[in-house]
Amino acid sequence: MKIYSYILLVLFCFLVSCKDDEAARLQANAKDTKKNEQIFASIDKAWNFNPQPMNPTVVNMIQNWSEWRLFMTELQQKPKSSIGAFQQKARTLSQKAMNLNNNIPAAFDKPEIKSRIMTLITKVRSLDLFINLNQIQEQKVIKLIPEINEELASLQSQMDEIVRKSQIRLEEGEAEMLRSLAKDSLQKPQSEPGNLPKPSNSTQQGGIVPTLNPKQKSQ
Repeated sequence: MKIYSYILLVLFCFLVSCKDDEAARLQANAKDTKKNEQIFASIDKAWNFNPQPMNPTVVNMIQNWSEWRLFMTELQQKPKSSIGAFQQKARTLSQKAMNLNNNIPAAFDKPEIKSRIMTLITKVRSLDLFINLNQIQEQKVIKLIPEINEELASLQSQMDEIVRKSQIRLEEGEAEMLRSLAKDSLQKPQSEPGNLPKPSNSTQQGGIVPTLNPKQKSQ
């Protein structure tokens, strides 16, 4: 009889323990859900990427740079549904950013552009890392968003600067060419000696030579 009582007591304790564990698990899940909702709200509020308007000349020069176009399109599409959507977006942005090293237009295939692309990639990959950790680094994610905007603006500004300098060089080249043409025009003789008009039969150095009367000449 005592054995049965002991078994019943053990079963009762086990059931109570299971109920306690279930309650604790439900409480923890509710706490995690609430925390994720708060994180989602904070990141959703901060997630604003604002590329600067681009110089029309630059736009024309990068129109065939598909990697840039795909990155910018992805950057401006904001997730809406859940924190999971932001995590997936960060992974996609990281891949698109790394692709920016491919097919850079010749006019922008320069060290100053490549260095800014690498800095931008580093920031985007950090965003991907911190938002996809088991414990999301909310504050680090929020801090990275304006930093990515700054790096993007720096890259766009550098492209504008390259275009501006190329236009200045072109204008200087045209001005130099015009100066050279003007100089050649001034140095060119107005008329060649061989092209000077010949003196007429009726003139000499001494003055006018009298012309014989035709009748006198025939005599």
